[in-house]
Amino acid sequence: MLAIREALLAFRRAPLLSVLGITTIAFSLFAFGLFGLVALNIKRTLANVEERVEIRAFIAEGTPADAIAAAMSDIASFPEVSRVDFVSQEDALAKARRELPEFRDVFDAGFLPASIDIRLQPEAREPDRVRAVSARVGTYSFIDDVRYGQEWVEKLARIRNIATIVGIALGLAFASVAVIIIGTTIRMAVLARSREIAIMRFVGATDGFIRRPFLIEGFVKGILGGVVALLLTWLASVLIDRYIIRSEFFSGETALLGLLFGALIGLIGSAVSVGRHLRRV
Repeated sequence: MLAIREALLAFRRAPLLSVLGITTIAFSLFAFGLFGLVALNIKRTLANVEERVEIRAFIAEGTPADAIAAAMSDIASFPEVSRVDFVSQEDALAKARRELPEFRDVFDAGFLPASIDIRLQPEAREPDRVRAVSARVGTYSFIDDVRYGQEWVEKLARIRNIATIVGIALGLAFASVAVIIIGTTIRMAVLARSREIAIMRFVGATDGFIRRPFLIEGFVKGILGGVVALLLTWLASVLIDRYIIRSEFFSGETALLGLLFGALIGLIGSAVSVGRHLRRV
């Protein structure tokens, strides 16, 4: 209780410095949060595009319905496959006319073959696995051709891999900068109370007793800074969604982790700064 009271008194004794510390933490985490928001929406956009990855196997004309049904049942049992649909010639014609109205007069009845459309599990949308499933489907005797947009799938995989690598690198850079800025701010607060620490040391206070108020203060500043950063990030998300492009905000679990991250940074920054100062006193 004494440590908590001392931490609260520190806020009252130096309100301007406390506000500066909270603001610095808030804007450092806000920059990191904006990056996280961009990374999250890029990831979700790529995931939505990847849902369109499918294999289309064209069926030879005159194939018996029972042979098609047996093949579809077999394909559905593949571990990579999430859904199998049969598209008749009539359905293929209607879809082509709907999606390409400018060529409506070109498509005649029987112009497009029937097909088996295969959707894959999210983890099976890598080019190698798509190629393997495509080759396996092509072994059925009544399949004339198999298409899955090989070049498009490979480009999509490259974009996802590049985005992942760049995201991790920039995320670590933003996090490192945030930690450095926040640690410097907390160190300023510790130096401002260096005389108080020296007096406490002189009267026999232990290092643990001296540290506790600073640790609590850093923890509270981290939480408050995290709350402000989260609100600013949410406001930015709303403005982007309304005026620029549709965006999604963090889930509740991710937002909570952001607050805990702010608290952890405040705690670690205080511990390191006080520890350095105590070694010099």
